[in-house]
Amino acid sequence: MGLGILASRTIRPASRLLQSQTSNFFLRTIVSKPELQSPESAAVSEPEPPTQILPPRNPVGGARVHFSNPEDAIEVFVDGYAVKVPKGFTVLQACEVAGVDIPRFCYHSRLSIAGNCRMCLVEVEKSPKPVASCAMPALPGMKIKTDTPIAKKAREGVMEFLLMNHPLDCPICDQGGECDLQDQSMAFGSDRGRFTEMKRSVVDKNLGPLVKTVMTRCIQCTRCVRFASEVAGVQDLGILGRGSGEEIGTYVEKLMTSELSGNVIDICPVGALTSKPFAFKARNWELKATETIDVSDAVGSNIRVDSRGPEVMRIIPRLNEDINEEWISDKTRFCYDGLKRQRLSDPMIRDSDGRFKAVSWRDALAVVGDIIHQVKPDEIVGVAGQLSDAESMMVLKDFVNRMGSDNVWCEGTAAGVDADLRYSYLMNTSISGLENADLFLLIGTQPRVEAAMVNARICKTVRASNAKVGYVGPPAEFNYDCKHLGTGPDTLKEIAEGRHPFCTALKNAKNPAIIVGAGLFNRTDKNAILSSVESIAQANNVVRPDWNGLNFLLQYAAQAAALDLGLIQQSAKALESAKFVYLMGADDVNVDKIPKDAFVVYQGHHGDKAVYRANVILPASAFTEKEGTYENTEGFTQQTVPAVPTVGDARDDWKIVRALSEVSGVKLPYNSIEGVRSRIKSVAPNLVHTDEREPAAFGPSLKPECKEAMSTTPFQTVVENFYMTNSITRASKIMAQCSAVLLKKPFV
Repeated sequence: MGLGILASRTIRPASRLLQSQTSNFFLRTIVSKPELQSPESAAVSEPEPPTQILPPRNPVGGARVHFSNPEDAIEVFVDGYAVKVPKGFTVLQACEVAGVDIPRFCYHSRLSIAGNCRMCLVEVEKSPKPVASCAMPALPGMKIKTDTPIAKKAREGVMEFLLMNHPLDCPICDQGGECDLQDQSMAFGSDRGRFTEMKRSVVDKNLGPLVKTVMTRCIQCTRCVRFASEVAGVQDLGILGRGSGEEIGTYVEKLMTSELSGNVIDICPVGALTSKPFAFKARNWELKATETIDVSDAVGSNIRVDSRGPEVMRIIPRLNEDINEEWISDKTRFCYDGLKRQRLSDPMIRDSDGRFKAVSWRDALAVVGDIIHQVKPDEIVGVAGQLSDAESMMVLKDFVNRMGSDNVWCEGTAAGVDADLRYSYLMNTSISGLENADLFLLIGTQPRVEAAMVNARICKTVRASNAKVGYVGPPAEFNYDCKHLGTGPDTLKEIAEGRHPFCTALKNAKNPAIIVGAGLFNRTDKNAILSSVESIAQANNVVRPDWNGLNFLLQYAAQAAALDLGLIQQSAKALESAKFVYLMGADDVNVDKIPKDAFVVYQGHHGDKAVYRANVILPASAFTEKEGTYENTEGFTQQTVPAVPTVGDARDDWKIVRALSEVSGVKLPYNSIEGVRSRIKSVAPNLVHTDEREPAAFGPSLKPECKEAMSTTPFQTVVENFYMTNSITRASKIMAQCSAVLLKKPFV
């Protein structure tokens, strides 16, 4: 009985469906209209309704579009919104201008287009299938749809393929919380997958002490490959294999030998490439972010310091198109562990037995105040270190001057440096302006180790415009095509007299750029060399109203501000005849020149080289613990922001010198950092205009002719070890590993 009822219920709907189809077949009628027989007349008689144009939306990330020629603008429609973009823009870029954020993995605005992740699929009207928006150029009148069921289904399918072999490592992955794959799988992926096969695994690669690899997580976006070849200028990474056997690695077993290798950590959209020193240390949501600047070189790269409690956990780049774009050097990124090693935390005085004893600030300053009055004024010397901020140098100069001495200078500038005209020590083209040059002449400088971000700009320009590069100096490795012209002043003289073969290229260049290394400031014939450089500039139209290609690449973060403030060594013998030496973070001073009977005060944050010669130690704050003003090599003024508290009983540099002046009986007339900056404004007003670049007002035409003769001594290498250049990097365990592993062989 039950089976009969079930059978009748099954048969009945089928019979009803058959009846409905039969009735529809007989009732259907065909009506012919004149409009159907003549579509042209119908189109004329009934025009299509106009497309509804919606008001514009804000671009993604506040992006701005610059039209060099308004006639090159084209109009496209993104989800009904009309957008004007320049010719050559891709569909993805047009969508960003329209305020629509398209998901992507392989696309990066500073790298070439690969188009291999297919996550950026959108629907374009009259296109038979979804198109990859990163590789499709925008065309006039194109109608782009980013939120249709077809686009959504395409993205879900792509995400399903990407997750097919991706391991379930999210709980233990260092990328967790800032992972593009996590975010986009939640936003654009499906809630389930259909692949039940075994996931593949890939052997991890050893790229060195900085970058940790878990290559099973890799989705083959090739961002790291393109970054290595296009930005870092090294051919270390590539793709091997095909299909499911495809993997990224080095062609032969080798390390990634680049001064910019850490940037692959930032551009990797998954957890395949992460920071090895930061592995398993913290989650990103536990960290406090502080936006500040780097002081390891004279570039002043913009960085973000992530800290947890009193400890700096990591340093990552911050976007600044004019200085470092969005890259930083490995020294900037990984030197942070030096901030917690070999720190000076208490004032100390050396006993009669040679041992240091911790004392109070009152006792330490009293001892220094008594000693300084026991020496003649011209026997007092003050030296500012390479990491000093403008405020501390201003206070040190005022203090030494009030004690009756003019012997105060900054590391890196020898006696007799001419700082009257700012053009003679600044990068007058500006760092971003180097991209407009079509020829570079490097004189006594190796930008790859002296200023890695300036070198990255030169590499970018050479790749983009095939700019020629000539180099005068000791043999060195460059990551772009460079012609070695000679090793010393003799070659410079040939170029100045027009006898060198490179002079033809220099004459034919539209925007030639000459970059002089600051290491030449320490030569005895520096004035003759700089005069020869200026004659080359004048003979080859390097300096003109619309282009200033005469540049000086400084070595230290404090150098530009020190020269602006007038911290210039008056006599080469000042240190050798000194009886009281005040070293404010100056660790690269040749302490062997200091007389044995001289009293040495070391004020700094690390127990580095100069500490061993000190009689009194005054602990100071590092750049991550204080507010200070720095001027980079192009004259751009920036400020550091304190990210972590000071160590122990340390104080800011300017406060220590200000307190010492009061103990010494020459009280300085300011009590706050605002008062110090008011004093700076009267000496160098450009240093109080934060986040502004003050170009030099005058050029070489005002400088008198030099009668000195150049020496025949070849130029010397300024930076022997890229990873060990200041007290922080010398205290860093990570930098020591890099120095031991990566410098067995020079950069190639």
